[in-house]
Amino acid sequence: MPRFSVIVPAYQVQAYLHECLESVLSQSCPDLELIVVDDCSPDACGAIIDEFAARDARVHPVHLPENIGLGRARNAGVARASGDYLLFLDSDDTLTPDALRSIADRLKETGDPDVLVFDYARTYWTGEAVRNQAALQLTEQGPAPFRLEDRPGLLRLLMVAWNKAYRREFVEEQGFAFPPGYYEDTPWTYPVLMTAESIATLDRVCVHYRQRRQGSILRTTSERHFDVFEQYDRLFAYLEERPELARWRPVLFRRMVHHLAIVYSRRDRLPPGSRADFMRRARAHYRRYRTRGAPVPLRARVQHALIRFGLHRTYRTLQLVSALHRVVARTTGKLLRGLRSAALRLHYRVQRCLPLRADRAVFTAYDGGHGCNPGALESAFRDLAPHIRTAWIARPEHHHTVPPGPRRLVPGTAAYWTALARSAWLVSNTDFDHRLVKRRGQTLIQTGQGTPLGHIGLDLQERPAAARGRDFTRLLKGVDQWDYVLSANRHTTLTHERVHPGRYTTLEYGYPRNDAFRTATEADVARLRASLGIPEGTVGILYAPTHRDYRRSQRHALDLQRIVRRLGPRFLVLARAHHAYDAPLTSTCGRVVDVSDHPSVESLCLASDALVTDYSSLMFDYANLDRPIVIHADDWEAYEAARGTYFDLRSFPPGAVARGEDELIDIFATGHWRGSRSAQLRAAFRERFCTYDDGRAAERVVRRVVLGESDLPPVVPLDERRPVPSAAAASLAREPLATVPRPAGPFAVTDIL
Repeated sequence: MPRFSVIVPAYQVQAYLHECLESVLSQSCPDLELIVVDDCSPDACGAIIDEFAARDARVHPVHLPENIGLGRARNAGVARASGDYLLFLDSDDTLTPDALRSIADRLKETGDPDVLVFDYARTYWTGEAVRNQAALQLTEQGPAPFRLEDRPGLLRLLMVAWNKAYRREFVEEQGFAFPPGYYEDTPWTYPVLMTAESIATLDRVCVHYRQRRQGSILRTTSERHFDVFEQYDRLFAYLEERPELARWRPVLFRRMVHHLAIVYSRRDRLPPGSRADFMRRARAHYRRYRTRGAPVPLRARVQHALIRFGLHRTYRTLQLVSALHRVVARTTGKLLRGLRSAALRLHYRVQRCLPLRADRAVFTAYDGGHGCNPGALESAFRDLAPHIRTAWIARPEHHHTVPPGPRRLVPGTAAYWTALARSAWLVSNTDFDHRLVKRRGQTLIQTGQGTPLGHIGLDLQERPAAARGRDFTRLLKGVDQWDYVLSANRHTTLTHERVHPGRYTTLEYGYPRNDAFRTATEADVARLRASLGIPEGTVGILYAPTHRDYRRSQRHALDLQRIVRRLGPRFLVLARAHHAYDAPLTSTCGRVVDVSDHPSVESLCLASDALVTDYSSLMFDYANLDRPIVIHADDWEAYEAARGTYFDLRSFPPGAVARGEDELIDIFATGHWRGSRSAQLRAAFRERFCTYDDGRAAERVVRRVVLGESDLPPVVPLDERRPVPSAAAASLAREPLATVPRPAGPFAVTDIL
């Protein structure tokens, strides 16, 4: 008996069926049977199913003699199922990698509940994936399993069959089956949730829900959308037969009204001329199933009133007025933006004619929060050159990260252009606005974004995936405005001067952002760990992947929840997304904490005990802490092909290298992440890349560039620097390496050289 029976009905989806079936068969949890139901599809679906069945014994084909529809095709699959749990997957959707393993682990943790509800993400033709907006309902915090009355918010999720795992014996005992017609999920999902004695949730995206441009049921204009009324008749009949479920009637009534309004308002569902009839049917259902005394939320009252009284023409008029309002608003907004842009250009021209202010400096980093090298320099300006007034450019959502002292500027405002036109000092780790005209007397300090592993500058001319249409002429125009460029090591100096050719002066002083690693105390580390909720004695792993030039969306290479489950309660993961993505890397759940919006990556480094990354330049900075670094290089060849690299990280790593998730777990489970060989690799890495980061880089820059001093603080040799110990270092040093049970499997640690 397999653990899972995955049921996939197929009808006219030949273009998507391969990807769907492969996503199931390639799961890291192989204990499954895949039942694929050919609903008498007129295309090649039947042949594709037979091809998969011929090559994999886990595939069980079911060929129906006639087309019976999605719901009854699922029933045919259920009749063939023998697994402990049933999962339904539409044939144009896919399971995410390791989804079944995560589901199996969660089922075991929660004692095999009747139903497990998991999350999904909508995927678009652009490659964008958008997670379910109601994902907060799937939190794993609190007792589990539970009943629906303990978590009624689950009814606000999309009522579909494919975001749940069902215990097969429970389905058979209750006699659940899908009805014919469209919207067949409605009289299945609600009864299942209301009847289940035990429910659990999994806060993980397990299904990618493809948003097809054409061909899906919800994008088909048809009279069959009237089936929604019969489905709600079935649902309320189920309630009538079970008086103990009567308490759910008001909730289901409100969900019905909302659902009917969606079907009515979508332009691509109901045929022309049928909307009035649909509204009449909706009014009848409203009156038939209305529960008196059940309050209607304020924001839904207009919708309820329109359906209650069958106001078809009023509803259509409101829709037209709303559409007209949107058109007028867009047109007016475009006109106002054009006028504002012209006024700001004129304002900037006028400001450039006024005298420079020698006591003003303006800073920015990625147009984001106060941090990186510009943030450290801004603090040094205020400490060492207090006569200079500083300003920080950031979007409003990042203003909370700016400390007291600098003035906050919003990009594109009049104050922003005034600062660029009249400040004597300009500091950034990226290029300023391309419309900037650098004036005589202005000094521009380019701090850089870190030691380069991947290609940058002119080296990207042969890397179109990474260049993404970059204007290299404009790039060189920006380089010509630089006066000083900061560097942390000889590798960075030689690379920058070749790929950013210009007349600037390179200051090989170290990176100011790394000064915090030398000046922080053990008390500072303890305070940072407490603010992040890291318990005493816990090993905090900072996971910080870089972005991928060959992918459109943020990549989830590791199942962090699975990693912490395998490593045990001693470990906690801090997950930080790359700044290029305006979205978190994962959701905070248990011992996985998303810190993507934390204002200081340096603080996260200090609070952690080890770094796991792939090809991020953060590894060069983290090496200054002399703490363990583990490289997860599962797609090195693809990254190198798309971006290009200056050296093979696998041949000269700062620590152990894993080629996959299981090897990464093995590295931590066996203790190799902090072993002697990893320490030797890290020492060689630090010798090459951490030459000048002794805690006084920002001071050297300000004294040389701003104060004009030539007698600068000497660089402290690497072997004389006192590292700030991690919070877990003392306890780890007293323990043998293998403190965590090794996960089962034949994998081994690789590339520990």
